[in-house]
Amino acid sequence: ALPALLSAARAAGIRRVTVHARKAWLQGLSPKENREIPPLDYDLVARMIGEFPELSISVNGGIATLAEAEALLARNFDGVMIGRAAYHQPLDVLGAADRRIFGQDGMDADPFEIAAELAEIVEAHLARGGRLIGVTRHFLGLFAGMSGARYWRRALSEMPNGSADDYRALVAGLRERQAA
Repeated sequence: ALPALLSAARAAGIRRVTVHARKAWLQGLSPKENREIPPLDYDLVARMIGEFPELSISVNGGIATLAEAEALLARNFDGVMIGRAAYHQPLDVLGAADRRIFGQDGMDADPFEIAAELAEIVEAHLARGGRLIGVTRHFLGLFAGMSGARYWRRALSEMPNGSADDYRALVAGLRERQAA
């Protein structure tokens, strides 16, 4: 089915695709089970690179670390999409990506700087009438695995209707806790 789909995509003028390496079973499994039970088939997706050289083919599915992404890129995939792991542990997965994947100089990402920069997004969301939790729930994993992560998650969850100033105070407070 995958070669037929890619042929149709190519015929429609599509030049870039991301292929999930796990074939979902449409009957008998829950969505959660479909994320875990059917096997990943990176080899099938890799074969499509040879069959469709004019397409830019990226791969997705089951990639949880930057090392796994690097290994797949070494197999000539044009890109790697990291989903849940990047969402739940963004710094672990993406914090060193600029340096390791793209060869950029400089320091790896600093979660405190990221949290401070996110204040602009918080402010814009609130200005559109949103609630603080509506945007900060996507930041819960920013400090995953670090000292202060539980404090961060709890504090964000306990101020669902907070202001941008509340958010900035939380970031400053966490930075002070880390420095102590």
